[in-house]
Amino acid sequence: MRTTRRSALALFGGAAVAALTGCDSLKPTSDGTGDTIVLRVQGMPPATEKASLDQFAKLVADFEKANPGIKIEGSTNVWDSMTFSAKLAGGSIEDVISVPLTEPQGLIERKQVSSITGDLRGWNHYQEFNPQVLKPISDAAGEVYGVPEAPFALGLVYNRALFAQAGLDPDKPPTTWADVQAYAKQIAAKTGKPGYVQESKDNQGGWQLTMITYAHGGSMERLDNGKYVADFNSAPTKSALNLLKTMRWTDDSLGRNLLNNQNDVIKAFAAGQVGMFLGTPGTYRLAKVTYGMTNTGDYGIGAMPQAGGNATLSGGKIYMVPASVSAAKRAAAVKWLLFAYAQPQYDPAVAAANAKALAADPKAAVGVPTLPLFNQAQQDKITAAIQPYVNVELPHFAPYLTGTPALALRAEPAVQAQAIYAALDTAIQAVLTDRNADVDALLAKAESDVNAKLAAAQK
Repeated sequence: MRTTRRSALALFGGAAVAALTGCDSLKPTSDGTGDTIVLRVQGMPPATEKASLDQFAKLVADFEKANPGIKIEGSTNVWDSMTFSAKLAGGSIEDVISVPLTEPQGLIERKQVSSITGDLRGWNHYQEFNPQVLKPISDAAGEVYGVPEAPFALGLVYNRALFAQAGLDPDKPPTTWADVQAYAKQIAAKTGKPGYVQESKDNQGGWQLTMITYAHGGSMERLDNGKYVADFNSAPTKSALNLLKTMRWTDDSLGRNLLNNQNDVIKAFAAGQVGMFLGTPGTYRLAKVTYGMTNTGDYGIGAMPQAGGNATLSGGKIYMVPASVSAAKRAAAVKWLLFAYAQPQYDPAVAAANAKALAADPKAAVGVPTLPLFNQAQQDKITAAIQPYVNVELPHFAPYLTGTPALALRAEPAVQAQAIYAALDTAIQAVLTDRNADVDALLAKAESDVNAKLAAAQK
């Protein structure tokens, strides 16, 4: 049955309903009426995620009680590459925005978001942040511009049941790309299911090619006389594309549905139709909650396989404050960011309470691992606190948790990341659909297109 936003919000008490005003059609607001600051924030879950929406409502109520004079208006709006820039430039965007990790460096460089370092330093635990996760959202001077939620590193998701059917050990996923090729071929031959599925559209083909390039020791951009230029027309990316070409046309291990985005792949994986794909531990939640994966014990994840790069791509959702927001609202926004996203990842009691509330919904996924936002000592306390409520098969995440710390975490391209991904989508699709695709020519064309966009963006 379709659940409407109105019916979902009716589940909350009056105060919470007032706070969770939808912001689909935004109008600029002042700093508030009288002494009240009205803060419009992205990050409110949609009505279809009832447990998470309930938790958000309680978060808002608790924050407003602890911070009289600040009123929160939640928004289900999410980052959209087609509309984001216009909304930001026009001032019709929220006071707290959520962007993928591809965006902060460009927003910082264009001075479209505010440094929040001064307000963050007032928090007692500022020095305990994991510098590794703050680096991609800081400028060269060390000024911090956002707070991450659930930072992650990419790995290799796999179906343990298909591994067993193919005669592979479900506790030992591939650690090299040569292994991935061999395992995919074996899974396809033994089970009839695609051994490995590569995302290829909606910029996600280029995103995944970036991961494989990093694993092969390459880069997507480099600095040339102070300006970023494309760096992917090189041996590592060519090796990655030629590997995919061999898996598609020689090994026949990639299946027949070749034009996929992430949702397509996770949906097929949840139905038991995919042997391996590149993803984060968070794909467990999507497979279970969004796509109804019933045999969650089949889910496994290992660290990113390597081919000489010893690295993986990191990412996450970043909350930032537009530069157009007033100083008073920015200070209120930082209070919200610390309360909503930093404190639950720092305070064991808060983390335990959130885990307990989420565990009340049998459809929820509690305890999915992420990169620690704070130092390891604090993360160990969080892990112990939520342990009673964890309902995911943690041993099946062990290959990821033990393998990832040995890899360097690399950020997404600093400038025009989405343009790079879009250009490389075309190259991926050609390799997957044309057995005579010329990898060198495809990358040369993509390099030319991307350099034109980079030059325009750095004038």
